[in-house]
Amino acid sequence: MKQGWAIKKLGEVCEILDHLRVPITKKDRREGVYPYYGASGIQDYVDSYIFDGRYLLVGEDGAKWGANDKSAYIIEGKSWVNNHAHILKINDGISDRLVEYYLVSKDLQEYITGAVVPKLTQQALRNIPIPIPPREEQERIVAELDCLSGVIEKKREQLRELDALAQSIFYQMFGDPITNEKRWEVSTIENVCSSIVRGPFGSALKKEYFVEQSNTTYKVYEQKHAIQKDSSIGTYYISADMFETLSRFEIKEGDIIMSCSGTIGEFYEIPIGAEKGIMNQALLKYTLNKNIHKIYFLYVMEWVKENFEKKGSGLQNIGSVKTIKSTDISLPPLPLQQEFADKIEAIEKQKELIKKSITQTEELFNSRMDYYFN
Repeated sequence: MKQGWAIKKLGEVCEILDHLRVPITKKDRREGVYPYYGASGIQDYVDSYIFDGRYLLVGEDGAKWGANDKSAYIIEGKSWVNNHAHILKINDGISDRLVEYYLVSKDLQEYITGAVVPKLTQQALRNIPIPIPPREEQERIVAELDCLSGVIEKKREQLRELDALAQSIFYQMFGDPITNEKRWEVSTIENVCSSIVRGPFGSALKKEYFVEQSNTTYKVYEQKHAIQKDSSIGTYYISADMFETLSRFEIKEGDIIMSCSGTIGEFYEIPIGAEKGIMNQALLKYTLNKNIHKIYFLYVMEWVKENFEKKGSGLQNIGSVKTIKSTDISLPPLPLQQEFADKIEAIEKQKELIKKSITQTEELFNSRMDYYFN
């Protein structure tokens, strides 16, 4: 422990106000302007409030409690809190931001009980040890961490602005591709793809077919590769013989995959250098013809996905090969698609620089958190 610091139990440095919580079922909530908080943040907005002040919320159940999982967060102003978050009023003389940073930095799994419904009980919460430095040092630590987290948030805002710029450029150049207000040529998705293939049925690719990774094995791509947009994750592999049997479902560089399970409708282009493999039943693969640019296709498919969401039939239908093949899209001239792609690639280069800067700043932030709290 650092000189001049004291170790306290969390219950000694705060008042826990869980007895004031009031859950409201979704059907009983009336829409309003006051945030309705749960374990991991705002769940809704309601027409009344039960708290008015500054509090630290810590997830009781339905949260994640690993290091840097944002299991704790501060709220301020008029609000409503349900019974999935503990409500802490930190004592005078102790920075609630310091307590928040400390709890977020720690892996709290050892305090979690319940196999079916994991839970951080109030008693366990009270017994979490927390280091308390002198007041002036608290303020200095919080100021440093606030500065770093502020830089990270500004850079994330820059990414959001660039994403909005890309959408604006698309709309300015092509209009709404669903209503086709600029009267472009119309094509079905089937006619812009050389193939659209759904992954093999579960019976064709069972877990007992998976093998240890080696120089002769092939990767199994899953929905998480599309959702997380990362080809490097995943630990499932099949033998060369099984790959040959399932070669129709091969995944190659440049293929576009789409998640059909979990978070439906997430698209991802398999990058250069990705492992050779096949897809499982939770993916759909698009191989494009030369009459459509991949970047235009990915953007227009986001509009298609949004249109499916608006329909009563639901987003799940985007995973139907028959339905997706017959879906119409506008098809502007290829040179115009290329012009759009060039602009998007320039934006993506800017985003990569910002992402690299975010990673570097996060590493510095985490190292400072580790220095102060570990």
